[in-house]
Parts: sequence; structure tokens; C-alpha cells
Amino acid sequence: MIRPRLVTAAVLTAVLGAAAVVAAPSAAPAPTTVTKYPVTAAATIYTGAAFDACTAPPLSTMNAWLGSPYRAIGVYVGGENRSCAQPNLTARWVSDVTALGWSLIPIYFGRQAPCSDRTTATKISTNTATATTQGTDAANDAIAQATALGMSPGSPLYYDMENYDPAVATCRTAVLTFLSAWVGRLHAKGYLAAVYANLSSGAKHLAQYYTSSSYARPDILWVARWDGSPRLTGLAGVSDRYWASHQRAKQYRGGHDETYGGVTLNIDNDQVDAAVATVARAYTTELGTTNRRSGPSTTTKAIAPIPAGTPVELLCQTHGRARAGTEIWDKLADGSYVSDHFVNTPSNTTYSPGIPRCYYPYQVTVSDSVSLRKSPSGSSTRVGYLYVGGLAWVKCQLKGTTVGSTRVWDRLLNNPYVSDYYVATESNTTYTAPIPYCY
Repeated sequence: MIRPRLVTAAVLTAVLGAAAVVAAPSAAPAPTTVTKYPVTAAATIYTGAAFDACTAPPLSTMNAWLGSPYRAIGVYVGGENRSCAQPNLTARWVSDVTALGWSLIPIYFGRQAPCSDRTTATKISTNTATATTQGTDAANDAIAQATALGMSPGSPLYYDMENYDPAVATCRTAVLTFLSAWVGRLHAKGYLAAVYANLSSGAKHLAQYYTSSSYARPDILWVARWDGSPRLTGLAGVSDRYWASHQRAKQYRGGHDETYGGVTLNIDNDQVDAAVATVARAYTTELGTTNRRSGPSTTTKAIAPIPAGTPVELLCQTHGRARAGTEIWDKLADGSYVSDHFVNTPSNTTYSPGIPRCYYPYQVTVSDSVSLRKSPSGSSTRVGYLYVGGLAWVKCQLKGTTVGSTRVWDRLLNNPYVSDYYVATESNTTYTAPIPYCY
């Protein structure tokens, strides 16, 4: 069946427990490139079963499929080689489907390898300068398409690189050059850079050049390997230490029919442990007038008053300084914060189901691994490791003991700490916006 196929190597494994050596940050600009998140950014993690379909299904189908084991769907947001019409894929559809509880995996099906199996596809140039420009242009267009659909900065954009002949060196170089430019441009604009690739071609080459200073490394790898197994580790040619911190997905079964709620779709099966699109959710303020603030605390700058009954677009929730009986703060789509006490979320005392937490993932800049600590101190108990190129899912920053050039420490997902010296934030000497302070 002719349809856009994602062939990626997704490898998301736990980062705790194995032994490793703490190393100094790399001085090379690549493969790690700094992600510059705007204040309107937040990243969202999904772990579980997913599917992708050539055409985004109508809202009625997505509602019927709530009886399925899936809660995430891959959608083709753009690209020269996107072959299926997308009459349903609108900003309203994205908002409505997200409100139903679905997570979205945005796929961009653009230029393919010069030696691609798809002989009629628009191709990447074998000229290095041209391939770089093409990769940058693809990223710019993907951002425009995602923005029009209501997907916020901090979202991942997955490039669909179909299978190609891995033995052709010029072809491999063109693909790596193109994808490196894709990564660099997305990072510069505050998006995560992801790639879907076949295990025997694109994924293999990305793994071979994982630590190379010649190419920027994608944050997430989605592997196409139709072996019927949803397992994300043990993939030939892709070390389990690579893309190991909520950075993997796998397409493990190709096109076939499945039926839920009386509705049949032709889908591919996927297992995901990685970032998905961040989409704002609609709520309303309540319980009187409060201030929108620059951070999750009443000690931060007051931006503007917001009266009860005001519609707000909520990106994510985070921990902050106690206000009116709760330490939960809501980050709005404009980058400001308001205490959850004043928003009609399902709970105003704790995190609400279905609303993502606020994270800012950055790659780790070590040659091997870095220790995760129980508290922000180099002498604190070690509770795990992050491996080279892993994502540090930062919740907030605070001062701790000095490491290298900084006293800044990052508090991560599940609450361990790592020195910011080893993380590719915009500064390794002071705090990085828009990451909030840890209260």
C-alpha cells in the first residue's frame, strides 16, 4: 500500500541504575546543540501505545477509538512528499482531539534520500551546501505548519526519512547533512528535533554518528522495525545508551486494519516513550481577580490582573510557591503563570489528570554519563545517571554546590538533580529562561 511511512529508530530506556563515569562537557558545537525555548514553550511526554494513519481521522472516529489501547496518534502535518489529503487536520481538530485525551505525534514528510526506495519522491541534494539549506527550509516549514495547528514551541517535530540504500556513501552524507540542519534550526526556534527512520538505514547512520562533531544529534529517534515487538531496547546497531531518556519510539507493525467502537482504520502500530505535541487546553479563571505573573510565585513580576470568568489557554502545570492553599501553578499559552486556585481545572489543590507537567528538555553534554543526585550537591547521594546525549527533562533551577563554572543545578523529572554545567542550556554559569526557579 502506497502511503507515507515513518522509518525511525526509537530507543527510550530508563536512565537509572547502571554504572557510568562522570565526564566533562564537550566543547564541540555538535552533536549537541542548544535549544532556545521561548517563554511560550513547554514539552510534553507520552509513554504507551500509539498508532499512525495516512489521513488524520475525523473527530467522531477519535471519539469512537477511545475504547482502543491507544492514546497517541501520528499525524502528517506537512512536507513535499505527504501523499494523503488532510481534510480533518485543522487547529480546531487538534484542540478537540487533545481535549478528548489524545496525544499527537507531528510528522513532516519532506525530501527523501537521493537513493531512496521511493523513486518518485522529491529528493535531498548531494551537494552539502544545498542539503543544509534544504534541511533548514524543511524545519522552517514544519514550524509554520505546526504553529498553524496550535502546536506550541517545546513540541517535537518528527522528520519522516524513509528507507534508502545504506551502502551509498554520498547518499548517507546527504541525509546526515540534511537532518543536522533540521535539528539545528528546530533547536534555534525552541522545538525538539525528532527523526523517524528505518533501522537498517537512517537509524543505523544516526547511531553511527551519534557522537560525531560533524552532525547535530536529533533529540528523539523513532525506529521503523516491523518485527511485531513493541520493545524499545535491544535494537541492532543502536546502543541502549543512545536516546535513552524519554527519547525513543518504535513502529513495530505496518499497515493493517483495526476496529474499535464500530469504526475501522488502517494503521501502523507504534510504541512511544518520547515527547509529543504540546497543545494548549481551554479553561476559565474563577474565584475573583488575580495577577498573571512571570513565574510560579507571588514574588515574581505581576504582568496584568486577570478577573474571574476570563478564558485562558493552559499549556502545563508546575510546582511553585504556595498561594491560596495550593502549590500548583498553571503556565498559560502567553508564557505567564497563574495560581491553579484561580482556574477551573479538575483540581485546585494538586496536579489535574490530563494536563501535562511543565518540562524543558536539554541534551546532556558529557562524553559518557553524569550522575543524578538526591539534592543539588556533588556530594549528595547518587540516584542514577544520564548518558551522553540524553535529555535532562528540567522542571526548575536553583543554587547548589559549585561544579565547573556554575552553582546552578537543574531539578529533573521524578525530582533528581544534575549540575547545569553538564546540560546544554543557554548558559552554564547562570539561570536560563524560561526555566522557573525551584520553590
